[in-house]
Amino acid sequence: MTKPKVLRLGDIDHAHDAWNSLGELAELVEPKSRSRDEFLEECKSGAFDGVSIIYRTFGSVSISGLFDEELLKELPESVKFVCHNGAGYDQVDVHACTSRNILVSNVPTAVDDATADVNVFLILGALRGFNTSMLALREGKWRGHPPPPLGHDPEGKTLGILGMGGIGRNLKKKMDAFGMKTIYHNRSKLSEELAGGAEYVSFEELLQQSDVISLNLPLNKNTRHIISTHEFEKMKRGVVIVNTARGAVIDEAALVAALDSGHVFSCGLDVYENEPEVHPGLVANPNVLLVPHMGTWTVETQMAMEMWNIGNVRAVLEKGKLNNVVPEQKDM
Repeated sequence: MTKPKVLRLGDIDHAHDAWNSLGELAELVEPKSRSRDEFLEECKSGAFDGVSIIYRTFGSVSISGLFDEELLKELPESVKFVCHNGAGYDQVDVHACTSRNILVSNVPTAVDDATADVNVFLILGALRGFNTSMLALREGKWRGHPPPPLGHDPEGKTLGILGMGGIGRNLKKKMDAFGMKTIYHNRSKLSEELAGGAEYVSFEELLQQSDVISLNLPLNKNTRHIISTHEFEKMKRGVVIVNTARGAVIDEAALVAALDSGHVFSCGLDVYENEPEVHPGLVANPNVLLVPHMGTWTVETQMAMEMWNIGNVRAVLEKGKLNNVVPEQKDM
């Protein structure tokens, strides 16, 4: 009996044994292409005929490009599952996949701890204004001349979490230890148990009441530039902004203007609108703490992500269904 085929887009960096063990159940296929044009041609050539499952990484976008309608039209009809190795899946057009009866999975909780840890680092660093003096120190200028303005303690401040999913809830628990009061806004109010004592507020109230705003929501057509000029105007003067979600949930040009005017005291960013490019206004501003998308950059988390995603591939091969699907497809 012919084995099912699994196409791997991107590298396996840690869970080699788990991936190789799939070879007992399926024929494991890799593309020869190294660009989107080449990948589309390889699809058209029939090289992937019979593939039913695609395992993809965030970095594989350099090979295939986005999983959009154009690409999906060229995939063989045999493709029924796309297993994405990441919590965020904005590189995959879920609506287009749904219209083709392709189910999409992600790794929704494997990233929670590591990403929330980076969140904590950015909140503390931005509140205290450490970046200015860290830069001065490397130039042999100690704290700087003149010294920077005094920073702020987290104790007693209000943390507004926009997007209270797994990462947001994890962050809330961590920031409890620093004496911050947490409010949140979500598409829907959480149960008291899940909220963990955080207060549910409207979007407007979160903007108006927060001393620190943390963005922890997925990027989609409804959340792109959810924070822009109008929203900055509603925030407290001296607010701190932190983003570990996706860069495009903030209008970066509007953020630069708010920083330059002093309305935003500082910000901490792990993600950017046009990665790996960073808005020059952010690079030039010493009050901006920049990290190059390293929210999950640990051995343990990368291993956990790969194991989760490989587990979804194995579940299809053994049981005919994914262990989890993205929320948009929960009723499929």
